[in-house]
Amino acid sequence: MTSRRWDMGATRRVGRVFSRRTPLGSLPLDLVGSGKLDGALVDWAYYRDGHRDTRDGNYVDALARARRGVGFVWIGLFQPNERQLAVVGEEFGLHPLALEDATEAHQRPKLERYGETLFAVFKTVRYVPHDDLTATSEVVESGEVMVFCGPGFVITVRHGGHSELAGLRQVLERTPERLAAGPGTVLHAIADHVVDSYLAVAASVQSDIDVIETEMFSPRGWRNIDRVYQLKREVLELKRAVAPLAGPMRALATLRHPLIADEIRDYFRDVDDHLLRVKEQVVSFDELLSSILQAGLAQVQVSENEDMRRISAWVAIIAVPTLIAGVYGMNFEHMPETSTKYGYYVVLGGMATACTVLYRLFKRNRWL
Repeated sequence: MTSRRWDMGATRRVGRVFSRRTPLGSLPLDLVGSGKLDGALVDWAYYRDGHRDTRDGNYVDALARARRGVGFVWIGLFQPNERQLAVVGEEFGLHPLALEDATEAHQRPKLERYGETLFAVFKTVRYVPHDDLTATSEVVESGEVMVFCGPGFVITVRHGGHSELAGLRQVLERTPERLAAGPGTVLHAIADHVVDSYLAVAASVQSDIDVIETEMFSPRGWRNIDRVYQLKREVLELKRAVAPLAGPMRALATLRHPLIADEIRDYFRDVDDHLLRVKEQVVSFDELLSSILQAGLAQVQVSENEDMRRISAWVAIIAVPTLIAGVYGMNFEHMPETSTKYGYYVVLGGMATACTVLYRLFKRNRWL
């Protein structure tokens, strides 16, 4: 089967040997069907004319009806193992490379085409609430949603506890006119849902950046450098989810494919516009945090220089009486002024006067 793909930055391991998997053609017959997806199958439904068909049966029977050109099946899986995905791959005719990517999480956002089937990977993100940002705070938590979209079916594979799509399914079921447009509608709804979550997370991260920026430029603010660095790492996690999706989303907005109607492409262009906005926002976050980090390091250097000047000033002040006391502490028999009646008080006065003059001089030059 020939394939076209938009990986946008990820080097594809073409020709990877797939023999370590269970060959799909040798699966036992008792594995075929929904019974072997226990623990991974979250929900499934057969949609006909945009409405959920509640007739008895399993998704295999529903898929047979969908392949006759009536409606489509939407199956939701949560962290399936390799064997369970092999079952689904056998039933739906999915490409082994796409199944391998769906089994191994931590994929880059991408869009690939295997014949009539589209395989999309979206990185999901969630803002982790916290009372106070520390050097070890987790701000952005990521997961993945992978979508197989083919003639008569949509399969969603989720990795991560915060990538729920149950609410999205319910929203779509309340608008059957949208579901009636076919599997492409579900793919658009998932993309729109993911990008909207990017916008919400970016807004929360913006609040954290405003707080840390204020604290950094307060007195002794350089002590917050470790917090800035931690926030910069969390923004990088968000950037890894947002930036690589630009290419695949642009492809969906322009792709000519039987599953994506013309009106759906218009909606994909709207999602692409939102993604571009949040991408620019995240890039600005990264640049701003870099500037704040550099400002913090500059504050450290300035603080060290000020400390060194204070130390040097006090050393110079103390050096004067030390020098005088050292001179008059020498044990020579014939030293001038040693027999003077008021010499002791004169020397003490001279020490105090010299120290006072030096103190005022350093104070005027802001060394103290």
